[in-house]
Amino acid sequence: MKAVVTVIGKDNVGILHKVSGICTEYNANVLEVTQSVLQDMFAMIMLVDISAMSADFAQLVDRMETLGKELGLSIHTMHEDIFNSMHSI
Repeated sequence: MKAVVTVIGKDNVGILHKVSGICTEYNANVLEVTQSVLQDMFAMIMLVDISAMSADFAQLVDRMETLGKELGLSIHTMHEDIFNSMHSI
């Protein structure tokens, strides 16, 4: 199972480190990352393997949202099945 994590907001040092650190906490393996910085705006998409997670997926979602609020970023974590359903019209 996989999840898609998107991060958007004002660029700061350590965003990738902090988001991937949460993945480490939950034993979610980062498979792919793409990121861009446009002037001072940061955008990142991560594909994460959640099949060996040490906690419930909802806990990961909540922790990412909390980090987003702490850093002033929009962090959205979506299960791959939902992502695929939304984009298969």
